[in-house]
Amino acid sequence: MINFLLLPILIPLMTGVLLIFFPKHIKWQRWIAGIFSFITIIVSTMLVQKVKTDGIQTLDVSSWDAPFGITLVSDMLSALLVLTTSIVAFACLLFSFRSIGEEREKFYYYPCYSFLIVGVNGAFTTGDIFNLFVFFEVMLMASYALMVLGGTKIQLRETIKYLLVNVISSALFVITVAYLYSVVGTLNMAHISERISEVGQPGIITVIAILFLIVFGLKGAIFPLFFWLPDSYYAPPVPVMALFGALLTKVGVYSIMRTYTLFFYHDTGYTHQILAILAILSIIFGVIGAIAYWDIKKIIIYNIIIAVGAILFGVSAMTPDALTGSVFYLIHDMLIKAALFLLVGVMIAISGTSNLKDISGLIKRYPGLAWTFFISALALAGIPPLSGFVGKLLIIKGGFEAEQYWGAAIVLMSSLLILFSIMKIFINGFWGTPRAYEGEEKVPVKTLMIAPVVLVTISVFYGVGSEVIFPYISQAAETLVNPEIYIEAVLKER
Repeated sequence: MINFLLLPILIPLMTGVLLIFFPKHIKWQRWIAGIFSFITIIVSTMLVQKVKTDGIQTLDVSSWDAPFGITLVSDMLSALLVLTTSIVAFACLLFSFRSIGEEREKFYYYPCYSFLIVGVNGAFTTGDIFNLFVFFEVMLMASYALMVLGGTKIQLRETIKYLLVNVISSALFVITVAYLYSVVGTLNMAHISERISEVGQPGIITVIAILFLIVFGLKGAIFPLFFWLPDSYYAPPVPVMALFGALLTKVGVYSIMRTYTLFFYHDTGYTHQILAILAILSIIFGVIGAIAYWDIKKIIIYNIIIAVGAILFGVSAMTPDALTGSVFYLIHDMLIKAALFLLVGVMIAISGTSNLKDISGLIKRYPGLAWTFFISALALAGIPPLSGFVGKLLIIKGGFEAEQYWGAAIVLMSSLLILFSIMKIFINGFWGTPRAYEGEEKVPVKTLMIAPVVLVTISVFYGVGSEVIFPYISQAAETLVNPEIYIEAVLKER
């Protein structure tokens, strides 16, 4: 019997290993990477349907029963995030074929790309807290290589900063896991939850919860730990930037979401209140950055921080509506951020600059690019009936239910300011007097537009067809609202 749970990790791993043997055969690398990336989407879709019909899927590696061995777990939240990751990875891969350049491709770009997806999908799937650290490291090692590939001055400078932050974060992660193990005596996430529920949530567990918030907050770029993100994500080429912006911070967000609903839900008065405050501050500072900058990459990058704040505010509220909204909005943001980064990448390829003051009138020669960007901007801001609306509405509703009125109001107001920041690109970059840009006729705009158009189309369907999608989202949120479902699925053999 095929275990679909393992395949989204195993296929990119085998692809990366295979591609190492063909470093100079760029066409072969493209074909192999593209075909197996598409196969990963297919098996991820099958996994989602399997979880939908048969419930949470588990795999005890090496036949060691939980909680003694390593367990992989796919509930609906994990399966949906793996599917979204596979779609985003395939789209960014298509964009890479005509934009990344052979100089980067021949230095193991595609193997590193595949190993990054191994880390992301593994982090979403693991049921063991130490193996979450392992998959984080796989993801980060691949991201170091992708960030520095090309060796430009800004890449080298920002990779050093990115490396230092993540080395410190990883060390703190191991220390926090060791503290947790010393208290509960297990690394299996379901078993950890069971042990914590037996002892309540004494002071040491609250300290561990805050340490996890620092660790995952650094990786997820929550206030005030986002200081490294704007410049680090600015440095790499566009498809790498899109991949990082759509996926890497979301692994940190997922980790907070998972631990704060599975481990630390017994005494939420302190830990979740801190999470709520940091989430609101993330939204505020993200909005300030998005409005202040005239660099189109920086505007989208600061919108990552706003989205992180909105998602985690829903987690802090801990109501069924808020958690459902956070899951819905998380998937929406992965799709639409990747699309927006790729669209601004096309704008930069045409104009040769990311400075908005040097771009204007693109709509005359590139109407398809302009209107695709416009739809993406509306979706990002949460204009109904697009994908950002449903998730944000549920988060706001959940905030009011939890009596976090100020936070809910700030999430609501952020939609207007997001729209302002993103429409600044549309109004100044696409309207106005058309300019002639050197070398624009050589840019394969139609080919480059395939990937963002696919992502925007999926995003539009995700919003307009939310009634079709909603049963899956509800099933994903149910595990967060009732952690007993997750625990029973993993520890059923005991």
